[in-house]
Amino acid sequence: MKFPSLFQPIQIGSMTVRNRFVKPPMGSNTAEDDCSVGQRMIDYYTEAAKGGFGLITIEVTAVSPTGNAIIRQPGLYDDRFIDGYRKLADSIHAHGAKMSVQLHHAGRQTMSAVIGGQQPVAPSPLPCPFCQEIPHELTTEETYEMIRNFVDAAERAKKAGADAVEVHGAHGYLIAEFMSVYSNRRTDEFGGSFENRMRFPRLIVEGIRERLGNDFPIIFRMSGEEKTPAGRGIAESRAVARVMEEAGVNAMHVAAGAYGSLEWIWGCYDSPLAYMAKFAEEVKKSVSIPVIAVGRINDPYIAEELVASGRVDMVSIGRQSIADPAFPNKAYAGKLDEIIPCVGCHQGCSQEMLLGNCITCIANPTAGGYTGSRRIVPAETKKKVTVVGGGPGGLAAAWLLTERGHEVELYEKSEVLGGQYRIAALPPTKGDLAKAIRFYINKCEKNGVRIHLGSEMTAESILEGKPDAVILATGAVALKPRIKGIDNPAFAEATDILEGKAVAGRKVLVVGGGLVGLETADYLGDYGRKVDVIDMIPEIGTEVNTMVKINMMRRMEQNKIGIHPGTKVIEFTDDGAICECNGEKVEYTGYDTVVLAMGRKANNPLEAELKDKVEVHVIGDAVEAGFVLRATHGAAEVALGL
Repeated sequence: MKFPSLFQPIQIGSMTVRNRFVKPPMGSNTAEDDCSVGQRMIDYYTEAAKGGFGLITIEVTAVSPTGNAIIRQPGLYDDRFIDGYRKLADSIHAHGAKMSVQLHHAGRQTMSAVIGGQQPVAPSPLPCPFCQEIPHELTTEETYEMIRNFVDAAERAKKAGADAVEVHGAHGYLIAEFMSVYSNRRTDEFGGSFENRMRFPRLIVEGIRERLGNDFPIIFRMSGEEKTPAGRGIAESRAVARVMEEAGVNAMHVAAGAYGSLEWIWGCYDSPLAYMAKFAEEVKKSVSIPVIAVGRINDPYIAEELVASGRVDMVSIGRQSIADPAFPNKAYAGKLDEIIPCVGCHQGCSQEMLLGNCITCIANPTAGGYTGSRRIVPAETKKKVTVVGGGPGGLAAAWLLTERGHEVELYEKSEVLGGQYRIAALPPTKGDLAKAIRFYINKCEKNGVRIHLGSEMTAESILEGKPDAVILATGAVALKPRIKGIDNPAFAEATDILEGKAVAGRKVLVVGGGLVGLETADYLGDYGRKVDVIDMIPEIGTEVNTMVKINMMRRMEQNKIGIHPGTKVIEFTDDGAICECNGEKVEYTGYDTVVLAMGRKANNPLEAELKDKVEVHVIGDAVEAGFVLRATHGAAEVALGL
C-alpha cells in the first residue's frame, strides 16, 4: 500500500473511523427548498461514502432560522428535519463511513434576504465586512437561548443516527464572533476577558455533553488564525483548544480565516498545498485529542506526509472531494492518474453556491448537485462520434462518450490539446489548471479515443468519416471591435503574450479589463513590466471569481499596475490609445507594447453546413464565449444524452 498512514483506523471518543480521510462540511445548496434533506443531498454525500471517506461531515446545519448563510442550508432547528437526516445517515452507514453533522449559525455573516427578511444577529452590532448589514446584538437572555438551540440541534442529530456532531466555531460565524475581540465588544458575562468570550462555545459543548452523555463524540472546528485586524492568532487559538478539550470535545478541526479574510477560508489555486496545516500542527501541541487539518490537501502524497509525520491525525479533503468523491479509494488502489483533480478555480463550487445554485466542478460535471442526475451508464446504442476541437469541452465530451461505450474520433487543428484552458494555466499561480487537461487527455487515451492533432476539419472531411453524430467544440476567437487603428500589426493579442509568441516591452498598455486582460497584466507585472489596464466598463473584472480576484488585485497593486475603468478607446495610436473618460478626452500613449484583450466571440463555422446531414451538437465557446464550466457541463449534457 502506497499510503499506509492514511488507511489506519482512528478513534474519536467512542467512534472508530476506518481511515484518516474526512469529507469536511462545505455549503452545497443540495438541500431542498424548505432546507430539508432530500434525495439530491443524499446522493451527493453517499457518493463520498462509496468513494472511501472515513468520516463525512454534513455541511453547515442551521440551529436556528436566523442562522442560514446560504439559500438552501439544511436545518435541524425543528423535528421535521430528523427524518431526512436519518435517511442520509442510513445511506452513508451502508457504505461503511461515519456521519458527523456540523452545527452552525451564521451570526452576522449572512444577509436578511437569505434569512427570510430577518435581521442578522451577533454578539455586537458590528457589520460583517463582506455582508455589510448591521446585526441585532443578542441580549444575554437571547444568548442563553441560542446555546439551547445548539444543544437541541445536537440531540436531533443523534436521534437521526449521526455518529457525531461538529460545533462550528470557525470562519467568523456566530460562535467565532463570540470568541474573538475582532467581533465581540460585549460587557456582560459573554464579553471582555478570554474566559468570558469562551463562555458561549464552552456552554454549548458542556450542554451537548450533559444532554447526550459521554459516549457521543463532539468535534470542534475553529480558525487557527482569523487573519483579520485584531483577530485571533495561533497563540490564543492554542488556548482555545485547551479550553474546548476540557469542556468535553473529542477532536479539533482547524481551519483559518473569516469573511473579512475570505481568501483564507476558500483557498484558490494561488494558495499553497496544505496552506492551513501549520495551524492544525500548532494546535496539536496543546491537546491530547485528534486534530484534523484542512486547506488544499488534494494530493495523497501531501496527505500521507501530514499524517505519517505526526503533524496531524486526520486530513480533510475539501473541494477535492467534490471533484472526485472516490479520492480515497483511488489512492488506496494506487490509481493516482485516475483521480479527477481539483484545480482550485472555484468556478463550480463556491461561485455556483454564492449564486444560489448547487455546487459542482469544472473537471467533473457529474459532481455535487448532479451526482444523481448525471450518471455515467452504458449507452443503449453505441455510436460513432466525431468531436471537433480539443479544448476542455471537446476532451470532456470524448472522455464521457467513451466511458459509455461510444467510438470517438477527436480532431484538433493545432498541434497541442487543451485549447484556451491550456493558455489559462500560464498566468501567475494558475499552473494547477493544467491538471484538468492532463486528466482529460489521460482518460481519452486510456479509453481509446483516436486523437488527430494538426487537423483542421471541413464539413466534407467530417462527413467522409460517416459519423452518427458530431460534436462541435471549436471554441472562440479574439473579438476586434471596429475602432480606428486596431489592426496595427505591432499590437499583440493577450493569448500570444501568455504563450510566448509575442514579447512585451518595458511599458505596456492592456486594453480590456476582463479575466484575460487582468491575468495578462498580472503575468506582465510578475516580469517587471510597467502596465496600465483600461476598459470602458465602470468596474474592472466583474466576472472574476471573488476569491480569485482578491489575491490577483493584491498582486497587481504590489506590482503597481494601473487600473483605469470607465475608459473607452475611441482611437488607437501606434504607441497607445486616445480614450474618453467621464466625457473628457484622455491620451494613454508612450507605450512600447499595446496588448488587446477585448473579449472573444464564438467560432462556429461548421454547424450550418452539417446540420441537415448529420446529428450535430455545439458546445462551449462555440455557442457563446464564456467560462470553462459551461463548456464541460455542456459536454456532459450531450455526451450523457447520446
